[in-house]
Amino acid sequence: MDVSHLLGPLNEAQRQAVTAPLAPTLVLAGAGSGKTRVLTHRVAWLVEVEHVSPHGILAVTFTNKAAGEMRARIEAQLGMPSAPLWIGTFHGIAHRLLRTHWREAGLPQGFSILDAEDQQRLVKRLVRGLGLDEARWVPREVTWFINSQKDEGLRPKQVVDDGDPTRRQLIRLYEAYEEACRRNGVVDFAELLLRSYELWREVPGLAEHYRARFGHVLVDEFQDTNTIQYAWMKALVGSTSLPFVVGDDDQSIYRWRGARVENLQQFRKDFPGVLLFRLEQNYRSTGNILAAANAIISNNSGRIGKKLWTSDGKGERIRLYRGFNERDEAEFVVNRIREWVSRGGQRRDNAILYRSNAQSRVFEEYLLASRIPYRVYGGLRFFERQEIKDALAYLRLVANRDDDASFERVVNLPTRGVGARTLEVLRAHAKTHGTSLWAAATPCAEELGARAAGCLQAFLALVDRLDADTRGLPLHEQVDHVIQASGLVAHYQKEKADKGEARVENLEELVSAARGYAPEDGELPPLMSFLSHAVLESGEGQAEEWEDCVQMMTLHTAKGLEFPVVYLCGLEDGLFPHQRSVTDLQGLEEERRLCYVGTTRAMRQLYLTYAEQRRMHGIDSYGAPSRFIAEIPAELVEEVRPKVQVSRPAYVPPQRGSGSGFGTRTVASSRFVDDSPGSLKLGQRVRHPKFGDGVVLSVEGQGPNGRVQVNFERQGTKWLMMGYAHLETV
Repeated sequence: MDVSHLLGPLNEAQRQAVTAPLAPTLVLAGAGSGKTRVLTHRVAWLVEVEHVSPHGILAVTFTNKAAGEMRARIEAQLGMPSAPLWIGTFHGIAHRLLRTHWREAGLPQGFSILDAEDQQRLVKRLVRGLGLDEARWVPREVTWFINSQKDEGLRPKQVVDDGDPTRRQLIRLYEAYEEACRRNGVVDFAELLLRSYELWREVPGLAEHYRARFGHVLVDEFQDTNTIQYAWMKALVGSTSLPFVVGDDDQSIYRWRGARVENLQQFRKDFPGVLLFRLEQNYRSTGNILAAANAIISNNSGRIGKKLWTSDGKGERIRLYRGFNERDEAEFVVNRIREWVSRGGQRRDNAILYRSNAQSRVFEEYLLASRIPYRVYGGLRFFERQEIKDALAYLRLVANRDDDASFERVVNLPTRGVGARTLEVLRAHAKTHGTSLWAAATPCAEELGARAAGCLQAFLALVDRLDADTRGLPLHEQVDHVIQASGLVAHYQKEKADKGEARVENLEELVSAARGYAPEDGELPPLMSFLSHAVLESGEGQAEEWEDCVQMMTLHTAKGLEFPVVYLCGLEDGLFPHQRSVTDLQGLEEERRLCYVGTTRAMRQLYLTYAEQRRMHGIDSYGAPSRFIAEIPAELVEEVRPKVQVSRPAYVPPQRGSGSGFGTRTVASSRFVDDSPGSLKLGQRVRHPKFGDGVVLSVEGQGPNGRVQVNFERQGTKWLMMGYAHLETV
């Protein structure tokens, strides 16, 4: 059989992974090493060479964008539609399972999906309903607790309170939340996975059925899986199907979302005899950039281990700039961007990456002053915008009258005289009788009074009329009719010209989205399928068509992207790595992985910048250069000197092998600080016999009774008496 079209575009390591024997397989794919290519070619190999039916393949990834890209590539490889394959996100595939097995899952056939905002609204209503203080029981924090328990695969009865009354109350709220979801016929994102996992675990024969169907399960971005996602995959695979997972333990940067980098090692324990392949050839960055990234990440323990390399040249050395303060740092970056553009480069080639969103302000200020267009990557996505969520709420009510979150969102939008008291009466009745707000509306008429009851009944009649008028229409005509007849378009036309116009344009775009929507399967009515699609799509960072502008983003947002020139800014201990991670080994290693991700975004040139003095949150601080700078070999780095010399603390790169690295002044000997006035200066580096190295932030008083404030790298900020401090200059 001629397989040149499958293997021709691949390097040797990729070929070995694609043609691996039929066994559990782990592909450790470094940054820029072509992991998506390996996944798609593996699917084609299974179909064309191993003669696996497309119906027997399931591929899972984390975003709808990635799933769409995978689907398009597989279709191009196979030269046939990819519809027989199940390709989608964890949540998307779990949703598909629950729609098929809604009865076994204990769900109504027309269940709705709560998005993040609607989920928080429901939690807020429960907190109020239980008479709890919202300042004490913050709905956002309660929601986080509920989701985190579900991500760990735990129901309320399985959560241990550890004798903690606060935790006990959170468990009660979790119980009340589950009951409200059951009553309303809704599920949240976390519930999709947990409920489908429980299906496989508890419904006799169901897991065996899907194992027999899906003999090959492929998982992308495996390093980002959390507890329930790993358990879901493991339950699906069982002991008969063959998992093929691709991931990079050096790019696991979502621990705060529940991602467990340990799952890569656990996979090797749970599936004995796992075949391991390493993709180490990088097609993105220069040799020097990769050498720096390898050096940084080598300081992490517990890695499976790999080393990126490129067949291209070493390229330019990494440029290190030490700014006097954050404004000096921003001015340097903006000037370099101007130089790049003046030499014929494009603005979009340049990306400014930072650890904290708060760092963007000064860069924005300097870019504006220089009249350089820029875009802060992120912000509200289409399905998260207020007017879109309002329209979707009306559409969800048309599809499911018992959706309380949607009912509350639009019952008085546009304003129609349904006030807070009316909603309180409805909530009380619904809670007492175990019904939805919609079902409570008619029995409550006598309690509400004629006017309030009339306004409420007018709303019910409106939704019923929308349902009747749109039944049988094409999907986009349904959407168009609802946004017009509900009064939403007229409502937003009344807002200020630009803002109102933009909202109306977004509503019109929703109609276009409905017109272009093609359901993956015909099991659901088009409207219900579209509503599920809208929720599953919300919250994803899907790129838009950008003008030629500088791109700014956090390091977390930058994952998966690449740019010719990268400015990795704010490299100071306490900022990056973040202060809360400095004393936590797991946290520090995740910060180092984040630095690795940022470094490997650069294709041709990488700049590292830091400031000796930085004002954040209204406070001036004097931080030490990030330890990550010190982990880069000296020969890979070229320090950029400022054009104008200003008075600043001394900085001397260490000698090779000194162990101190960049950002630490290395001297032959130290001297003890005396207690005379002026013996210490702001920004001076000192060493304490117990607390280690730090930077002087403040000095008060004179002599042995004077005080000095030092920000220690590992112990944080401390005040010390001069007479007892025993500090040495460094």
